[in-house]
Amino acid sequence: MNATVLPPGLPRPAPSVEGLGQAFWEGATRHVLCLQRCQDCRTWQGAPELICRHCGSYRLGDEELADTRGVLYSWQRVWYPVHPALKDAVPYVVVLVALPQAPGVRLVGNLVNDPGGPLPIGAALEAVFEDHHNADAEYTLIQWRLMS
Repeated sequence: MNATVLPPGLPRPAPSVEGLGQAFWEGATRHVLCLQRCQDCRTWQGAPELICRHCGSYRLGDEELADTRGVLYSWQRVWYPVHPALKDAVPYVVVLVALPQAPGVRLVGNLVNDPGGPLPIGAALEAVFEDHHNADAEYTLIQWRLMS
């Protein structure tokens, strides 16, 4: 994706690629969703941790999801800019996306194709990988698009 969701001038978040989230962010640069999963009980974890929240196992690994689709779980249209660079970008929509292929996991992102009205909970979404190439860092953010 060449264009970014939010306007120029906004400090771009540069996610850390160290530690427990490294596989997630490296997967994003390859345009795949990669999440932590317990090797014992097979529970997915959206936020990586040192132990499984379900069974307490320390045997955790990172696995790629088969596809990059999700379901709209919740959303909020943002009307007030929280940064001066956003004054002409509002309103925009922040979405909480449930991943059917990883039960219990929800990811947050921006909606790239806001229709301007109410959004139906349960609507099908697909991930949009927004590549950023800065002088000091390269990273990819995961945004979302309503599927037609």
